[in-house]
Amino acid sequence: MVDLFVDDSRRSRDALLSPAGPLADRLRPRTLGEVVGQEHLTGPEGTIGRMVAAGRLSSLILWGPPGTGKTTIARLLADAVGMRFDGVSAVFSGVADLKKAFATAADYRDLGRSTLLFVDEIHRFNRAQQDGFLPYVENGTITLVGATTENPSFALNAALLSRAQVLVLNRLDEAALDQLLVRAEMLEHRPLPLTPDARTALIISADGDGRFLLNQAETLFSVDIEDPLDPGALSALLHRRMAVYDKDRDGHYNLISALHKSLRGSDPQAALYWLARMLTAGEEPLYVLRRITRFASEDIGLADPQALVQCLAAKQAYEFLGSPEGELAIVQACLYCATAPKSNAIYRAQKAAWKAAKETGSLMPPPNILNAPTKLMKDLGYGKGYAYDHDVEDGFSGDNYWPEDMRPARYYEPVERGFEARIRERLAFWDQKRRERG
Repeated sequence: MVDLFVDDSRRSRDALLSPAGPLADRLRPRTLGEVVGQEHLTGPEGTIGRMVAAGRLSSLILWGPPGTGKTTIARLLADAVGMRFDGVSAVFSGVADLKKAFATAADYRDLGRSTLLFVDEIHRFNRAQQDGFLPYVENGTITLVGATTENPSFALNAALLSRAQVLVLNRLDEAALDQLLVRAEMLEHRPLPLTPDARTALIISADGDGRFLLNQAETLFSVDIEDPLDPGALSALLHRRMAVYDKDRDGHYNLISALHKSLRGSDPQAALYWLARMLTAGEEPLYVLRRITRFASEDIGLADPQALVQCLAAKQAYEFLGSPEGELAIVQACLYCATAPKSNAIYRAQKAAWKAAKETGSLMPPPNILNAPTKLMKDLGYGKGYAYDHDVEDGFSGDNYWPEDMRPARYYEPVERGFEARIRERLAFWDQKRRERG
């Protein structure tokens, strides 16, 4: 039986602020004004700031990288508007836990106390479980605040998104992370044993994650260090945070998109950076090379036919050498494609031709270009009047190759860049010959 006269939020907060707790928990802000790096939301003009000023809170989805304050903001929101706080994690909770949370919130509502239900990692609930929140949000039993590191557009269903406002939390910048270190030093009553350069290196190593930074600072405070550490000594003592990168989630698609756009924009330096980001994070090298190979046809095509050759050669080299030696061949293919002349003429031609093929159904080729292996077919006119191009002046007959019920169309339009400029000249030459021969 739930004790309705125990304040869950105060009890959990007191436990978190215990002197024996981890540094990151002892430094949790006590007010929204103490939250760093998210002033665009928590400030007076921010969405959260305006809600708190009005004393009314709507359901929210907090979307941002790890260690940016999503859980903290949810707890402080409940305090700021006088709501009871309750929290579940989609990683550890099931349907029974949700039913219990809803029932408890209903009991408090009957006593005149509203509940903010915080759901961490909300994207991990399946579609049916997400639908389970809807009636309790609609009838006011709970105000839902969900936290996710994944793009809500893909991770949450439309019905839930229509009832909640999505707020984007920023990755913590260097100024915000340094502010966290200053607070840690004030709490510990001593500076971190680091040189200025090492302090900068520590901040950079956190990669925007405040929780990770404070955990690293706690390690530094816990060991006996006589002289301040320089960057090299700091690196030897602490592990660098691995970049946030899930091979089947948002980070994966964001980085491959950045690589593709950099290649298309002919920026080899940026393309190499995004390639490195993916490979150093553990992405499968052949996946990246498959995407670069697709790029070679989609965005270069016949403007430089060697781009596709380079990609296929890189595949052979990688399969022969393996990692890490074979990754150099992928770099070569990447840089070749980034510096090659660009054309999407083949891509556009494919789309147009596929569309026409679907629309025209089963039109027959013209009789003159049909083979006639039998007498019946010859009698029907198959192959009659066919002009053998090699027997014609210039090796070009200008014959008709289109269905009789279809006007000739133009799908492929080469650009005036790279090798396609020469192809464009050939097409213009053949068009002129067709006009001359009627």
